[in-house]
Amino acid sequence: MIKVNTFLLVTTLVVCLAASSARPEKPEEWIALGTRIHGFFGSFLPVGIRIGLDALDRLHAQPRGVTVIYYSGPKSPCPCPADGIAIATVASIGQGTLQVSPEKAPADAMGVAVIRSKTTGSRLKYTVPAAWIPKLEEMNKTLDALGRYNAVMKATGLFTVEALPPEKPDEKK
Repeated sequence: MIKVNTFLLVTTLVVCLAASSARPEKPEEWIALGTRIHGFFGSFLPVGIRIGLDALDRLHAQPRGVTVIYYSGPKSPCPCPADGIAIATVASIGQGTLQVSPEKAPADAMGVAVIRSKTTGSRLKYTVPAAWIPKLEEMNKTLDALGRYNAVMKATGLFTVEALPPEKPDEKK
């Protein structure tokens, strides 16, 4: 029952965010939204926010304009970056634009996200190295939510990005 309620809450909040033109801009706004949706603003969440924002920029896409498949690494404690990607891109499990794959990312990865533009079919693959897991866990122990957000958003080498062959864009209905 808790999973169903959490799913409904996340879906509702993502749809409401998409319906409004307001989108978080300040760190405090991202933290408030992330906490409402995810329940806790740990360091893994802004990893996803950063990836989602980067993907929208590189793909020249608007929120709701991408699909996401997230693969959690075998050493990763959680697929929490998927929630960060969801709030940054407004991709949604309920709308079928966000999937957390049952398949695992490679052993040397904390997580992998494949993000595709719905209009062009262009795809990007984001890989977060497993070496980031202890660093992010330490941030959770030593920093408050704003400190975590700032540390992750400024981190160098947090992920690699690789262009993948495009797939067919979504057809207009």
